[in-house]
Amino acid sequence: MFSRGQENISTSPASTKGPVKYGELIVLGCNGSLPNGDKGRRKSRFALCRRNKANGVKPSTVHTSCTPQAAKAVSSKEQHSISYTLSRAQTVVVEYTHDSSTDMFQIGRSTENPIDFVVTDTVPGGQGNEDGQTVQSTISRFACRIICQRNPPYSARIYAAGFDSSKNIFLGEKAAKWRMQDGQMDGLTTNGVLVMHPRHGFSQDSKPGLWREISVCGNVFMLRETRSAQQRGKMVDSESNELVDGSLIDLCGATLLWRTAEGLAHTPTVKHLEALRQELNAGRPQCPVGFNTLAFPSLRRKDVLDEKQPWAYLRCGHVHGYHSWGGRRDPEVEAACQERECPMCRARGPYVPLWLGCEAAFYVDAEPPTHAFVPCGHVCSEKTTAYWGQILLPHGTHTFHAACPFCIVPLREESSCVRLIFQSPLD
Repeated sequence: MFSRGQENISTSPASTKGPVKYGELIVLGCNGSLPNGDKGRRKSRFALCRRNKANGVKPSTVHTSCTPQAAKAVSSKEQHSISYTLSRAQTVVVEYTHDSSTDMFQIGRSTENPIDFVVTDTVPGGQGNEDGQTVQSTISRFACRIICQRNPPYSARIYAAGFDSSKNIFLGEKAAKWRMQDGQMDGLTTNGVLVMHPRHGFSQDSKPGLWREISVCGNVFMLRETRSAQQRGKMVDSESNELVDGSLIDLCGATLLWRTAEGLAHTPTVKHLEALRQELNAGRPQCPVGFNTLAFPSLRRKDVLDEKQPWAYLRCGHVHGYHSWGGRRDPEVEAACQERECPMCRARGPYVPLWLGCEAAFYVDAEPPTHAFVPCGHVCSEKTTAYWGQILLPHGTHTFHAACPFCIVPLREESSCVRLIFQSPLD
């Protein structure tokens, strides 16, 4: 259940229900599992649980020149440190010491031992390479670290960059870095770690917050002009790096959703989603053309087209089975624009199979699946489609767009979702 580095987790003295969970990270674009399956530390969701032995660190001594002590801190495999290269002649080294009150979890593309949660680039539509790697990934090998308080309220804070196998973080000459008023150093990683905290929590009433960049020391900044620009944005003193339920973390290639343990306790379970699926199928919806009964496949077969699979015209929301009605259409035109004319109302639009959203952590409520995202056809509750339809996710170096959380396919700007219209059986 837990990845390497999580085997030493502890249970609460007052609880026998298992380990104390700080929260979970879920990869957007994964509908319950990675496209090629979850393997080891590479998976679609990762639980952060209290360790048996604290492994957190905190800043300690600052060496402002290339002293023997600084060289020792960098070379020592037992000493965490961050090196800020100001020039070929000057490097500032900040030593980090053990912090018995916190646990540290590291996220990145590297499969080396210090990384607890291996994250690779997410491809829209849920397609992935066999080994989960892309040719040119924009995700840092040691992208970020999350520090969790071991005692209530178990707050979690995010910091850019992670310590490598030698327990070092190196910010080279070209990296954005600076000295703060208190004499401490700080800096940004190449492509940055962006965070968005929703307003009013992660619920039916949630509203998107503003995207900010988090520094190596956990300070909050406005976004740079482009993702890897040398000039940092303006510091935002009024905001913090503490994660809240529903916070989004963008690593430039993959976006993660943070759910607190308390938030997950109020989220529908997979069992609940399965019950909603069975209830929907029990209504025996029919195809208005073929009059055959439609049924959503089981959550385990979420990616396999079934002969009873519901399809929908996403311009109007009328649900059908798959059929070839409308032979008057031009096959070449259909292949180019993938539009079909609905036999019920003559509206032209995408005609796609419907898939249930299987990742329960993306739901903001436990209501029935009545709406579909456009143009991918993933189905979930009305409030869930409305919430994700207003969240603009980072895309590329300086653009943003709304996307389906289950497959990360960009949503249609003019109408990101549609209410589904099922036809009841005639008998």
